[in-house]
Amino acid sequence: MISLSYSAALLIGLAGSLHCIGMCGGIVSAFRMGVDPARSANGFVLAYHAGRLSSYALAGALAGGLGQIVGKQSSGSVNLLLLLSGVMLVLLGLYIGNWWRGLTHLEQLGSVLWKRLAPLSRALLPVKHLPQAYLYGVVWGWLPCGLVYSTLSWSMASGSSVDGALVMVFFGVGTLPALLTVSLLGVQLNEWVKQALIRSLIGLSLVAFGLFNVLISLQISLY
Repeated sequence: MISLSYSAALLIGLAGSLHCIGMCGGIVSAFRMGVDPARSANGFVLAYHAGRLSSYALAGALAGGLGQIVGKQSSGSVNLLLLLSGVMLVLLGLYIGNWWRGLTHLEQLGSVLWKRLAPLSRALLPVKHLPQAYLYGVVWGWLPCGLVYSTLSWSMASGSSVDGALVMVFFGVGTLPALLTVSLLGVQLNEWVKQALIRSLIGLSLVAFGLFNVLISLQISLY
């Protein structure tokens, strides 16, 4: 089940990475342009993404640890968490497809923490060295995002801090191809991402995968 969670997290990252471009693409591009022209921006961009994935790993470890505690309370709790992760994936697909915007309320809850962190990100600009770029990524890793929150439900269902962290790392790796295309090559994909057909295809794929996992959890509960 854990290997399936890793694969699922990677696929969620790949499928949802176009959504990431809409939220973070401009941030990454602006960050890249803020680097000293006399220096290559590539190392700074990679350090930024390493920081972002570090925050994902920490959040995943916390969620996985919480799931482990909950799982010890009842034998059916783990299956309930798996069901929750499937439902969250369905909701995420509906959100990305623009068929249901309920996850914005979840993002608003995360904005409480973000209001405290946002000043830190501004204090780190302009970026002058790699550790600073890494810390900038660490801060932006906590940006309120329904995609991240949905994947954290998979971390919680993993049942341990280590597995929860790895689930989020795999998710973060899945988002890299699209974001690196924007940040390293300067390719503008925003208009393509906004196309209804593209968003619908991504949303449908996530809904289908979420329903598949809901069915698995329901089958397990019957035995």
